[in-house]
Amino acid sequence: MAGPLSGIRVLDLSRVLAGPWASQCLADLGAEVIKVENPNGGDDTRTWGPPFFDEGEAPLSAYFMCANRGKHSVTIDIAKPEGQALVKRLAAESDIVIENFKVGGLKKYGLDYTSLAEINPGLIYCSITGFGQTGPYANRPGYDLLIQALGGLMSITGEADELPGGGPQRAGVAVTDLFTGLYSTVAIMGALYHREKAGEGQHIDMALLDTQAAMLANQGSYFLVSGNAPKRQGNSHPTIVPYQSFATKDGHMILAVGNDGQFARFCAAAGMPALAEDDRFRTNPSRVAHRDVLVPIVAGIIAGRTTDEWGDVLEAANVPGGPINTIDRVFANEQVKARGIELALKAKDGTLMPSVANPIRYSKSGIEYGKAPPMLGEDTDAVLSDVLGLSQQELALARTGKVLG
Repeated sequence: MAGPLSGIRVLDLSRVLAGPWASQCLADLGAEVIKVENPNGGDDTRTWGPPFFDEGEAPLSAYFMCANRGKHSVTIDIAKPEGQALVKRLAAESDIVIENFKVGGLKKYGLDYTSLAEINPGLIYCSITGFGQTGPYANRPGYDLLIQALGGLMSITGEADELPGGGPQRAGVAVTDLFTGLYSTVAIMGALYHREKAGEGQHIDMALLDTQAAMLANQGSYFLVSGNAPKRQGNSHPTIVPYQSFATKDGHMILAVGNDGQFARFCAAAGMPALAEDDRFRTNPSRVAHRDVLVPIVAGIIAGRTTDEWGDVLEAANVPGGPINTIDRVFANEQVKARGIELALKAKDGTLMPSVANPIRYSKSGIEYGKAPPMLGEDTDAVLSDVLGLSQQELALARTGKVLG
């Protein structure tokens, strides 16, 4: 089945993670994505390793592979007027542009939104920066780690300062980049629908800091309602108890009790039904108020069995909980396998590259995995000849002028 964005062309001028994550989502949904890269090395993440996937003289980093499947790599030097002209011609034939240059960085090349919209008024142009196109921080560079700090995420991630190992922590993956990529995808889809109704393109201004503030979710709302800034509290939850990690007889597990019924079933399964009838623990607000009493009781009970034993007990009682898996166990998990999360994509030379599936499951539309992450510039000739009609002689001339890689 064709993806829902089949027939849509994306000109991807972004690199690293937030922009490429957005364009990969669009590629998965069936869009044609043309990734324009600097002939001198390409996307920064191509060299962010080890580990590398061995493919001859130009191995791909695992980092690059995670965000660039389904794309055509075209190497053009946009610092040269001839390169700028080629990108403008590609933009004229595209529906969407994604870029993450510094504010104003593409204007000197005539590749900013205003310039390209004159060529293609229906163009949807998504700019991704650290701090957005406006405001006092607009010209500052921004990376995920910095934004996790400035945006408050690190203030609520990690153990409390007074505990061993306490202090601010970043998330284990670049969540601000990833969320920004996803919000950008949502924004682009909305702009496509607007174009269908109004017949016009538009500029989308996406900022990592804006996204990080938005994704504080309940923690941001907690502050706005109470006036109190949430603090780090490790793996426990500020407003749900018991909802945290616990040590078992042979490791650690998660108990995620989300309502009073689940708590009562947990207590019965754990052999302490009277605990659920205690007025201090009968309702979630009362459990939150008395967490200092309740959590040690639960911890003592859980410590008496192994992680697997608790898994069986909780499943039988229909209580959310389970092991804290390492990533190798994630991909070995029977549910993950049943859902087809691990992919093998065939590269041009027939090599199979590992990948991770898009989590979207349509009942009618398809998700497309037709192309493995590309080698640098592997599609330059095909794209420029098919989309722009360049002849082999013109391509050779452009290479002589070092415009193409």
